[in-house]
Amino acid sequence: GYVEIAEQASGRIPRPVDFAYIWGDAINELDRVSPVVRLVNLETAVTTSSDYWPGKGIHYRMHPENIACLNAAGIDVCTLANNHVLDWGYSGLLETLDSLKKAGIKSAGAGRNLYEAQTPAVVNITSKNRVILFSFGLTSSGIPFSWAAGENQAGVYLLKDLSDRTLRAVITKVRKAKRKGDIAVASIHWGANWDYDISRRQIRFAHRLIDDGGVDIIHGHSSHHVKAIEVYRNKLILYGCGDFLNDYEGIGGYEEFRGDLSLMYFATLDRSTGKLLSLQMTPTQIRRFKINRASKVDAKRLKEILNKTGATFETRVQLNRDNRLTLLW
Repeated sequence: GYVEIAEQASGRIPRPVDFAYIWGDAINELDRVSPVVRLVNLETAVTTSSDYWPGKGIHYRMHPENIACLNAAGIDVCTLANNHVLDWGYSGLLETLDSLKKAGIKSAGAGRNLYEAQTPAVVNITSKNRVILFSFGLTSSGIPFSWAAGENQAGVYLLKDLSDRTLRAVITKVRKAKRKGDIAVASIHWGANWDYDISRRQIRFAHRLIDDGGVDIIHGHSSHHVKAIEVYRNKLILYGCGDFLNDYEGIGGYEEFRGDLSLMYFATLDRSTGKLLSLQMTPTQIRRFKINRASKVDAKRLKEILNKTGATFETRVQLNRDNRLTLLW
C-alpha cells in the first residue's frame, strides 16, 4: 500500500529491485568520499516477530532476509536507542540484535540488558585510533518509559531526563570508555518529529558532554527534517539530522518542513584532538523510495533552512558549484 501511494506521487517504482536500490545516488557519494565510519540511526526492528507492542500507533519492521540492504551501503554502525526498535516486542528486539550481528554490523543503544544497551560500539580505525559510539534516547522522542533496559531486562538505553544527575552518569561512562586517540560520538534520539526548536536544556546537555565528557560529535536525530548545526569549542553538534530514508512519500502533512529533503553528513576530524576540520554535506531527496541527489532548487532550500536555524549558533553553509554544501563557522 505504501508503495502504491508513492507511485501515485512520483511514478512507477520497479520491482523486484536489488538490495542497493534504496540507496540510489548515495552509493556513488559514499564511494567518492570513502568515509572510514558509516553511521545510521536504524529506526525499525529487523524481525519476523508478530508480537507487536500494544498501544503504539505505528509499528515498523524489516525482514531479516533484507538485512543486505544495510550491507549494500557498507553501514558500519546502527544506533538503536529510538522509538521503533521495540515495535515488535522483546522477541523483535532480540532478533534485531542477532540479525545485525550476523550481518557484521555493530550496534549500540539497545541490548539484552542494561549493560549491553549502555555499551558503546567500537570501530578500530588504526592501531592507535578508534571511534567509540554511545547511543541513548529520551522520552521526548516518543520512546515509552517501559522500553528502558534493566539489569535483567532487554531494552534501550533510555535517559530519564536532561538533569545534572543524568548528565553525570553519561559523562562517567564516556570518560571510562574513551582512551587516548579515540573519537567519541554521542548519538541521541530526542525531541519532536516536526519542530525546529532546540531547547536550552538540549544545548546545555550537548555542551556539557563536550566539556566534561570528552565527546567529539553529537549525532542528534528524531526530527523528520534537518535542524540546526553548531560547532562548540571546535566540536560538531548535529541537533537533528532528519530522515535519510523513510516511507512517507505521497503522504500529505507538514509539507512546509520538506521532510523529503535530507543530507549526507561527511565530517572530517583531527584524530588527535577530535576537533572538526570540515563538514561537507550532500543534499538528497527521497523519491521512488530511494535516495536521489537533490536539485539545485532543493539544495538552496536546505541551505536556507540551515542558515536560518544556524544563525543562533553562528554557523552557516555555502552552496558549492557541485551542488554540495560546506559548513562555515
